[in-house]
Amino acid sequence: MTESAATENPVITQAMIDAYDEYTHLTLDRRRFMEQLTRLAGSGAAAAAIAPMLAANSAQAAIVAENDARVKGEDISYPGSGGEMKGYLVKPANQTGKLGTVIVIHENRGLNPHIRDVARRVALEGFVALAPDFLSPLGGTPDEEDKARDMFTKLDPAQTVANAVATVAFLKADKDGNGKVGAIGFCWGGGTANMLAVNAPDLVASVAYYGMQPKAADASKIKAALLLHYAGLDDRTNAGIDAFKKELDAAHVEYTVYVYEGANHAFNNDTSAARYDKKAADLAWGRTITFLKEKLA
Repeated sequence: MTESAATENPVITQAMIDAYDEYTHLTLDRRRFMEQLTRLAGSGAAAAAIAPMLAANSAQAAIVAENDARVKGEDISYPGSGGEMKGYLVKPANQTGKLGTVIVIHENRGLNPHIRDVARRVALEGFVALAPDFLSPLGGTPDEEDKARDMFTKLDPAQTVANAVATVAFLKADKDGNGKVGAIGFCWGGGTANMLAVNAPDLVASVAYYGMQPKAADASKIKAALLLHYAGLDDRTNAGIDAFKKELDAAHVEYTVYVYEGANHAFNNDTSAARYDKKAADLAWGRTITFLKEKLA
């Protein structure tokens, strides 16, 4: 195959996906990542063509458009643990009665168009959805993805958890909510959802997509019911599953674990061409909505 053909029809291997995962979650060293990708792809031109397919594409069309008449969304500010938090609040346009409320926790790219879309999807299922911007203490999510990712290394983990707990309190008091609060988080947000469950005894339900597990000793503090989605090929995150399950069992925490064989980390993110797995994403989403409707009714 010529270099031209390789760049027009790039083959994305598991090794490339693993290299991208290491770059985005461990090293944050783009130069090293591109050097590794070049070796795997066979040329710099092929690597340049593949890199955007591994990353998320913010221009990808939303599943639920921002102007969809079925939902009402607005950017808001609300009290965090030690300062103002920003977020995106979405409710069904034709709401009747009090609804369960759901915190939608973003990946390590911040409150971007994809997570806003996910919040609208949650609202469309009959919930009040709030997607906080956990980069608020640092000025909020920037437009540039790499800059946003770097900002996460500067966040105070304790402050992040405290801001998540404050978000639970804010939603419990929402006039359109029924007082029951759940959470759904992806990647970094999945780990944050797990930590929120540890630290917020009034959280009713928590859904973590490929989220890092809390310390074993903290499992006994969890009062919320848990739904845990993992990708079969995500060795980095999956390494902690068995130990976490053991502690949850010992603490008699209600939980369900699903592992989606053949799926990669971030399989739910439909803006990432290489890692999105529609079959796994649809199955996990159906399970998530059923779980939240059961627990937050």
